[in-house]
Amino acid sequence: MPLIYLANMTDRFYRIPAFIGLILSLSTSALAQQTGFRWELIAPGVWKSVVGASDKITPLAVAEINPRLDGLKKLGEPTFPNVLTGSTYQQTDGKTYLHFPLQKGEQLFGLGLNFKSVQQRGSIKTLHVDHYNGKDNGRTHAPVPFYVSSRGYGVLINSARYITVYAGTGVRTDSKDMPPEQNRNTQRDWSAQPYSDAVEMVVPAPGTEVYVFAGNNPMEVVQRYNLYCGGGTLPPKWGLGFTHRTPTLFTDEQVLTEVADFEAKGYPLSFVGLEPGWQSHAYPNSFVWDSTRFPKPKLFLDRLLQKNIRANLWINPYVSSHSPIFKDVLPYTGSHLVWVGRVPDFTMAPARNLYKDLFTKQHLSIGISGYKVDEVDGYDNWLWPDVATFPSGLSAEQMRQIYGLQVQKMTDTWFRQRNQRTYGLVRGSNAGSSALPYVIYNDYYDHRDFITALCTSSFIGVLWTPEARSSKTSEEWLRRMQSVCFSPMAMLNAWADGTKPWTFPDVAQDVKDVMLLRMQLLPYLYTTFAQYHFEGKPPIRAMNLVEGFSFDTKTTEGQLNSTENPYAIAARKDLSDQFMVGDFLLVAPMFAGSTTRKVVLPPGKWYDFYTGKLVGEAKVIEITPGLSKIPLFVKEGGIIPMIPPVLHTPVNEEKLPLTIRHYGKSETSWALYDDDGETFDYERSTYSWTRLAVKKNKKGELAGTWSPARNAAFHYTTATWEYMTP
Repeated sequence: MPLIYLANMTDRFYRIPAFIGLILSLSTSALAQQTGFRWELIAPGVWKSVVGASDKITPLAVAEINPRLDGLKKLGEPTFPNVLTGSTYQQTDGKTYLHFPLQKGEQLFGLGLNFKSVQQRGSIKTLHVDHYNGKDNGRTHAPVPFYVSSRGYGVLINSARYITVYAGTGVRTDSKDMPPEQNRNTQRDWSAQPYSDAVEMVVPAPGTEVYVFAGNNPMEVVQRYNLYCGGGTLPPKWGLGFTHRTPTLFTDEQVLTEVADFEAKGYPLSFVGLEPGWQSHAYPNSFVWDSTRFPKPKLFLDRLLQKNIRANLWINPYVSSHSPIFKDVLPYTGSHLVWVGRVPDFTMAPARNLYKDLFTKQHLSIGISGYKVDEVDGYDNWLWPDVATFPSGLSAEQMRQIYGLQVQKMTDTWFRQRNQRTYGLVRGSNAGSSALPYVIYNDYYDHRDFITALCTSSFIGVLWTPEARSSKTSEEWLRRMQSVCFSPMAMLNAWADGTKPWTFPDVAQDVKDVMLLRMQLLPYLYTTFAQYHFEGKPPIRAMNLVEGFSFDTKTTEGQLNSTENPYAIAARKDLSDQFMVGDFLLVAPMFAGSTTRKVVLPPGKWYDFYTGKLVGEAKVIEITPGLSKIPLFVKEGGIIPMIPPVLHTPVNEEKLPLTIRHYGKSETSWALYDDDGETFDYERSTYSWTRLAVKKNKKGELAGTWSPARNAAFHYTTATWEYMTP
């Protein structure tokens, strides 16, 4: 007899016959017109419930996730989150309504790549793949339907639909924690935002899949989500160097001249990006090389590789009539055009195979290292409308939600089959993309909002880059470049403006210094991404993911204004302008026009990265750092391994000395990761973890030790220890 699991209020699971569970479910539905979820434990700390008739095409299905059970087991086996035991759903009018309880003081994070705020309780969104347009309303490049609670759980709706989310805004008549009725005429503390004790969602489909992830804190929840989705991506080492995207119509010789200029002036460069002009036809695309600008593309790529530099190609997926695959792909394209190009239906194997054959012959076989996938997000007037049809029968809505994810998965598979790691850019993504080697970017260009997006990306299993394109002043240029060098992909995008790192001579040396610092930090950054892959820890982390960290998110009183704020709606406090890179490094970017800023320090002692000086412990400090350096802080016991400044990412055959910095006065240890930096051999255990340890000797002095691996996966020769704290 089939069995199901029901969670009771004590968080224990009871196995009962399915027909009894059905009777109980129907009874509950008859009384409350709502049905309780039936949760199935599918992995350590992960539960799943299928409501009604779930769609076959879902984000997790498209991503073809392969959960890392080894990592999930190491996180332990927590019980089902108590707060969610009262969760219910309804199915009405072909839609599915979901209800998840909230408690007072509970904070919510996630719900897509947001640019204005980190904490999402009190927000309303319709999660819809789109180009971001200045509002956190759910229309964004990665509208991942996953939220994380400060109480240590997360909820994922695995659906490729436009999901509407009321994240603690609606008040039900049957609320268990009803807000008191108020009188604006007499109450000075009257609020326009009554308390809500639930997250409610509308999925415009007759069913869906719901997942719950548990942990002791928000970080463990995020780890569990990333591990369930296959573990975070581990880029090739060259992907963590510096990249420069050249102007659109550059020729091969102009690109090579640009590369030579970087080297001659002493600016690091690991890969270049070729924009639409590399193709014979673009917008829509031929996907073949332009014979006038790139007459011998393989020779061009070989010349780059001789300098240890890779190349990345801009594409969007829409087919020009000038493409060799145009006629063959027509039966597998949709009813509407994008940029007057045909839109392939990648849910169909023939379409995928046509692209694979062409791209392998034209690109991969001659040395291309990755792609920049443009125009898979929006706006509505550029992509197909929701009335579009596709030969697979998939709706336009669903196609919109998974299209960028499909292209990521498809191209990643091509490189994997060659045992070659890639690292690229994409404009649209969704749930399940943690393991896919892509970083999100867009055309929006607000520096402060870019940093907020870095923070919010850490909750939803995607990577984001606050790229630099151009600036009005040298101060702004330096500040943007400083932020770029502490993001998942350090990118200067000169496709339209032709900007160079040295465009502003008065800050050119400072720009060079921070770019070289990025290269020096490669061992630390690479290990941080290894943690992403093996442990699920995001490389860039919002402060709310730091152990023991809390931030007062109480709202501040709103000012009454009859036209701009007629209900005196309060403003939420949020911490969105600082973040962690890995375990030890706190980054506090500066913005043009500001000479001072506040930094919120988590528990424990924190030290200035550059000097080792103690700056504070669990408090708010105000700093005046000057222009030349981005403020960086290291936690007590922090270990930062570094290599000498280099212009290109080291190749597999190259071995370099390490300088290992230690901050603070406590004994500590940390594991340094390494592998060949190019292939997927690490998935077959060809890698190394080296323990770096600092202990006090008999004199009470700190002394560092290490036991370096003696295999081909280890690329460091000697270790020089620097004790930064006086």
